[in-house]
Amino acid sequence: MQIAASRPALWALLTLAFGFFFTQFGLAQESKKDAITLDRIMSDPAWIARSPERAYWADDSETIYYQRQQQGSELKDWFQSDLTGEAKIVEPKQIGSVDSSSGVLNKDKTLKAYDRAGDLFIKNLKTGEVQQLTRTHQRESSPVFMTDGKRLMFSRDGSTVARDLKTGLEEDLVDIRMENDPEERRAKDREGYLKEQQIRLFEVLRKQQDDQDAAREKSEADKLADETRLPEPWYLGDSKRLEQSDISPDGKYCLVVLAGKSTERGTSDKMPEFVDASGYVNIRNVRSLVGTDRSETDKLYLLNLETREKCELKLDTLPDFDVDRLEEIRAEGKKWLEAQKPKKEEDKKEKTEEETTKEDESKSEDSSDKSKDSTDKEDKEDDKKETKPDAPKKKETSKYRTLQVTTISWNEAGTQAVVQVYSDDHKDRWIASVDFKNNTLVPLLHEYDPAWVNRGFGQIGWLDDDQTIYYLSEQTGYSQLYLADVTSKESRPLTSGKYVVSEVQLGQSGKYIYYQANVDHPGIYEIYRVDVKNGKIDQLTKLGGMNDYVVSPDESKLLVTHSEALSPPELWIQNTADIKDAKQLTHTIAEEFQKLPWIAPQYITVPSVEGQPIYARLYLPPSDSANTLTKDGKRPAVIFIHGAGYLQNAHQGWSHYFREFMFHSLLAYKGYVVLDMDYRASSGYGRDWRTAIYRHMGKPEVDDLISGRDWLAEHENVDPKRVGIYGGSYGGFLTMMALFTQPGAFACGAALRPVTDWAHYNHGYTSNILNTPEADPIAYAQSSPIEFAAGLEDPLLICHGMVDDNVFFKDTARLAQRLIELKKENWEVALYPVEPHGFLQPSSWYDEYRRILKLFETELN
Repeated sequence: MQIAASRPALWALLTLAFGFFFTQFGLAQESKKDAITLDRIMSDPAWIARSPERAYWADDSETIYYQRQQQGSELKDWFQSDLTGEAKIVEPKQIGSVDSSSGVLNKDKTLKAYDRAGDLFIKNLKTGEVQQLTRTHQRESSPVFMTDGKRLMFSRDGSTVARDLKTGLEEDLVDIRMENDPEERRAKDREGYLKEQQIRLFEVLRKQQDDQDAAREKSEADKLADETRLPEPWYLGDSKRLEQSDISPDGKYCLVVLAGKSTERGTSDKMPEFVDASGYVNIRNVRSLVGTDRSETDKLYLLNLETREKCELKLDTLPDFDVDRLEEIRAEGKKWLEAQKPKKEEDKKEKTEEETTKEDESKSEDSSDKSKDSTDKEDKEDDKKETKPDAPKKKETSKYRTLQVTTISWNEAGTQAVVQVYSDDHKDRWIASVDFKNNTLVPLLHEYDPAWVNRGFGQIGWLDDDQTIYYLSEQTGYSQLYLADVTSKESRPLTSGKYVVSEVQLGQSGKYIYYQANVDHPGIYEIYRVDVKNGKIDQLTKLGGMNDYVVSPDESKLLVTHSEALSPPELWIQNTADIKDAKQLTHTIAEEFQKLPWIAPQYITVPSVEGQPIYARLYLPPSDSANTLTKDGKRPAVIFIHGAGYLQNAHQGWSHYFREFMFHSLLAYKGYVVLDMDYRASSGYGRDWRTAIYRHMGKPEVDDLISGRDWLAEHENVDPKRVGIYGGSYGGFLTMMALFTQPGAFACGAALRPVTDWAHYNHGYTSNILNTPEADPIAYAQSSPIEFAAGLEDPLLICHGMVDDNVFFKDTARLAQRLIELKKENWEVALYPVEPHGFLQPSSWYDEYRRILKLFETELN
């Protein structure tokens, strides 16, 4: 039997058959590549993985707790897992009974005290019994076992309270009041002629005053004799503000830091929210600008709670405390500012030579008369004076230099304390011990950096001997771990080398200090431990990529959060006795993500102009990618610029910029070579790499970007005229600096949420690198893109969230006005009315990267 078929129907059948054939056997790779879409990349990241978060060990060292995001929701659940990975959800009613992730142990390590949701608990580690100590509307936190073994000290709404664990009695250990002593007020009230006359003339008034004084003295004596009464308050005056107070574990001393009342933040800036639920424009107060904060040097007091003695521990015992590190820079900046002032208009009326001569003669006569009168007066005054030797001048902190006490740390016995102090100009750091006998500070460490001291490596702590502290320092150029004896003042390094030590933790046994370091490669972070007695170092993990850790209470295992470039974070268990004994605990990466053909980055180095290697990620197009070659066989390229400045992105773990990583795979399939560089100022490479941008942000980094472009041209068949750049925040800033200061170096750029003028950024970050605008206007002028906007020639896309409270949208608005006045073309701004610094809405992410892709496709292809 024959079946007649029309030509359209037959063609449809053939198309279906051949389409199936080619899909299965000839075009499979094409469909795989097409599966990586911009819409998928920029959707809610939960589709990638619902990775474990906030993981920690239970007290038994056999159980693990962690959080995971719920499917299709922002809400998160707690999970409990054994060492095999068998996990179950912790029900809400069980949350209050699970082991705490933090807490402190008593001296014999049988009890653990911790706070949860503002209340205090104690767990018996032998029996597992948990006792709730408080259930109040007040907030209790920061418990510490006192050295008598009977009391628990903790904070309650700013006050320090001690609780007797046997009787339940609670007492306020210290009552600090920022007001003048009533006795001083009474004494002042009695001053003056009239008041003194009244007491001298009238016996009845004298007797009333004597009776009042006697009653007050008896009341104070009764209080001191009665141990059931609270101690008297400490009156520290009304000219300062209480910054922090810390009582020794034995309850005998209290260290108090007072800040000046004039210490204040600058005027808050304003930010409008145009899309608000009210339908009206909402105006928010946001941070102040760099250099507008004002501060005074802190005062540090030692209060003896037994003898009631108060002593100021003066900071003038610290080396170089009074040195004005910015004196020369300030003078240079002042001259520069004078030179920038606009010249007087030439058409203004000038004085005639005759008028000028008469004025000069008149001034000369007046000056001569005044000089003669002044000389006669001085001679008469000298006759009255007796000749006295000059008294030595006491050193004082410069008005341009203030010091802040940032850390107070007591040993477990309460017999020793150290404080950490930083200068507000960021040039100096001190660690000093407290000499209780002489009431002074004794310097243990002075770290000076002509650029800025890195406070990120400011961790300090005590060993169990109550005599030795450990600390991190960049004094060799790389963050390393040190010990210092507070009695002998001797220090010694526990680690050394051209790598970075961080995340330091003393184990519960007190035998080892654990840390994270990038010893083998700047982009690989493994976990190590060092024996505090003999200095022997053990490498505990060899997983590659990025590894964070939590040590089990018995120190037999590590709970490692491990990630790689193509694998989001998962939990692993690592045996501390055997580096080969590591196993994966969780498997949370979505199957959909794993099936997609992501481009794995290659890890390369690019020589910088000064010869040091620039570490980078390189994404290469697969051999069958879209044909984007030029007639001479060259390829286009994109250079991604990470944000934050001091951040590392060319490491071998899961990137903070995971959307960009996926976007780079998309670009690679379209034929682009993509380079992601850890330019100078990136973290992970030591002090010199970090401070290369001091006083001139945007110069060394742009040089590195150009080095990357040239390397791509030489090694990856890239057309140097078809290289685009993009990045957000600091990356947006560098995109602008590259286009503005090196026109023609790059074909185009996309600047996302960019800093356009560092004088409008925050104080904490900017003053490290550029000092302040008042002290160092040169640094701000040569580092801010808005000063170089006239150099723009190449296409520029700017994308900015309008409720960005980090880099204000005002930055982009001011630059736009500047570009308008300069009559610049080929630039555009995309606005995102509801987005902060880091976008939240998938629709905004999609729109932003759609524009970036369009820019590259238009200008580079």
